[in-house]
Amino acid sequence: MQRFTDDSIKEFETRHNETLRRIAAECAVLLKKNGDFPLNGPCKVALYGNGARETIKGGTGSGDVNVRHFVTVEEGLEKAGFEITTKSWLDGYTACKAGETVRFYQKIKEEAEKDKKSVFAAALGKTPDEPEYDLPIDAEGDVCIYVLARNSGEGSDRQMKKGDFLLTDIETRDILRCAEMYEKFILVLNVGGPLDISSVLDQVDNVLLLGQLGTVTGDVLADIVTGKSNPSGRLTASWAKAEDYDVIENYDLDDTCYKEGIYVGYRNFDTADAEPVFPFGYGLSYSEFNTEIVTAELTDNILSVDVRISNIGHFSGKKAVILYYSAPKGKLNKPLRELGTYAKSSELRPQESKTVTLKLPLENMASYDEQKHSWVLEKGDYLISVDDLQACIIRLKGDVTVSEVNGLPVDTGFEDRKENGNRILADEIPVLMANESLLKGIGHFDRNRVSYPETEEIDLSSFTDDELIRTCIGRYDENSGTSIIGNAGNVVAGAAAESADLLNDKGYGKLVLADGPAGLRLATSYILNENGAFGNEFASIENIIPFLDEPLKSVLQTKVDTIKKISESAEKYYQFTTAIPIGTALAQSFNGEVAEICGDMIGEEMEIYGVNVWLAPALNIQRSPLCGRNFEYYSEDPVVSGLTAAAVVRGVQKHEKCSVTIKHFACNNQEYNRFGSNSILSERTLREIYLKGFEICIKQSAPKCIMSSYNLLNGTHTANHYDLLTTVLRDEWGFYGVVMTDWGTTDDNFNMGVHGPSDSALCIKAGNDWIMPGNHKNYARITEALTNGEITREDLEKCAGRILRLSKELS
Repeated sequence: MQRFTDDSIKEFETRHNETLRRIAAECAVLLKKNGDFPLNGPCKVALYGNGARETIKGGTGSGDVNVRHFVTVEEGLEKAGFEITTKSWLDGYTACKAGETVRFYQKIKEEAEKDKKSVFAAALGKTPDEPEYDLPIDAEGDVCIYVLARNSGEGSDRQMKKGDFLLTDIETRDILRCAEMYEKFILVLNVGGPLDISSVLDQVDNVLLLGQLGTVTGDVLADIVTGKSNPSGRLTASWAKAEDYDVIENYDLDDTCYKEGIYVGYRNFDTADAEPVFPFGYGLSYSEFNTEIVTAELTDNILSVDVRISNIGHFSGKKAVILYYSAPKGKLNKPLRELGTYAKSSELRPQESKTVTLKLPLENMASYDEQKHSWVLEKGDYLISVDDLQACIIRLKGDVTVSEVNGLPVDTGFEDRKENGNRILADEIPVLMANESLLKGIGHFDRNRVSYPETEEIDLSSFTDDELIRTCIGRYDENSGTSIIGNAGNVVAGAAAESADLLNDKGYGKLVLADGPAGLRLATSYILNENGAFGNEFASIENIIPFLDEPLKSVLQTKVDTIKKISESAEKYYQFTTAIPIGTALAQSFNGEVAEICGDMIGEEMEIYGVNVWLAPALNIQRSPLCGRNFEYYSEDPVVSGLTAAAVVRGVQKHEKCSVTIKHFACNNQEYNRFGSNSILSERTLREIYLKGFEICIKQSAPKCIMSSYNLLNGTHTANHYDLLTTVLRDEWGFYGVVMTDWGTTDDNFNMGVHGPSDSALCIKAGNDWIMPGNHKNYARITEALTNGEITREDLEKCAGRILRLSKELS
């Protein structure tokens, strides 16, 4: 661990930003082009839009990263040599936005005082509305760039309204005016997820999904428009008109019914024969590519498809290819196609070709049969395609049970949607015969349970019951009996939590946990004394303390008073971290190497600042485009989610003393009423869509921690769900690490909703080892449960043993 007493830019910061700038264009998606871009070089640019100066590097909430500085679009273009001719427009918009922001937060404050809520809780995830303005679109320019931004975050969902999922009337007017007035015009989307731009699309010839790329966002755009970088991303979510998202009908307050079943995202649009504006997997390049199937072979029931990718255009670039399978109609209904795997070429010069190989174990095409409690491959022809090219048919003569599991029966009270896609087979296509005997009982995904390195058993004989209980609870302030949500660190300022002090006292070391997933979330500066590290951000929250409830109110006031008392004489320390591209953007690269490089950066910064456990990556499914945290998540597809998360995990955990925490397990697909929402879905939907990504990530990268989610799953809080956390996670998949709660899920002051909070004692019973961030109520409840026999010492030893094993490994 290093503590820096000067705020100079460190070598690792420069190196990380240079690396991000080199790779981040792979995360951007070119949606429309007419050949006007890239430009020959810097020139006069008419720059407009709410994201031009007020660029968004990533969403809000725990996923935000406190950086030294990030590059806006305006700054990035000027650094690249562009002359911006619209400074008066940008100044005018900035003034309008500032006024709207003041009014917005004043309204939040008034509502919070009226409802006797904290300003923090009332404002969480909410963003100011777009202001009304009438600024002229009349500046000169060799080129025009309009940057359209949208923000979202933890605590609130997006809305199907103008200024959010829809364009405002002013935005529509100005974009169309730019398209009409300027010979060269590009619409740049500085957004974290889909929005409906269909009202302007016919009149705009160039559209770039820049996304939110962290610290280097503005630099990356400058590189793309000048041709120094070529965008090579592909969409990981379907972009459709607002009226075409039928899943939004099942977005409820208390009980959310997943009636669409397995038909999520492109599975819905394909099977319903609906046409998105931009389909899943869509993405252009400045160049043009040709792909052809070279060979398709089946060896030991592993499909291998070689694809030749040729750059037939005029610019160097990369090309990703996606392999889909289409299962035959049988007893189980099937989507038209499902993603099996993908690969990306290296940088190809014009007229250069490379061959990439796509591999898919046949058992990964299995469907879940609820009646048999089994993963099955039904007999018939499985059509294999690489994007739009049909590669081969794999023929099964009979049904094959790939693996049997423990069933998780549930009565949802509704019938899942059941449809089959209509596929058309090419006249001449190779047929490969599967060896059914080799498939029987082989196991789903990677054929086996995850393998973790062997570790010595933890001897708990010297631990008292009281010490076991305290081990299973995050460190909290003994005087107040509570801790600060999202900022409970004592060793590292701004860290989200720490392990109980007794772990250190007993020689197991101290575990420090910090938020993610767009980087390492810490205080940028702090002061240090014998009581620990105090982030200077506490001084800025003094104005909201009167609106907080006890005991948090007193805890924060004490911290603020302490900082004031010692800040004049105490030495100041600095800890600046790097913001990487948001989760959705990372996945859009369709390149595990890009994700792993970003994970490696996080791991290095964890080592520098003394953080052991990163509370990321997040890989929930983007079930609805309205989820406020979709920007943190990777995709509407579970395979993309699992493979991207696994790459990030490998990057972080190649650092020996660093661990990830994959989250939120599971079905955390909305922010509205997130503490009390009950996700109701069938077992097949759960396993095929919402658990599959976690299964892939665990089996491919062996993450050391996992976080349960706030929501209930079919009537039981996930933190109290034995079948989820033990039967599936540990017994079926072989997960060997630590399970922790999300922050405050057991707190009745924090967890609102008709279903109430999760139970600390039942967390221990279910195999949820760690209660976060910890308070005295957790301690009292677990003590009570141990006394009255609801839980046993053996239950506690299992949970505490896993935490101690992790602490010994990482400290």
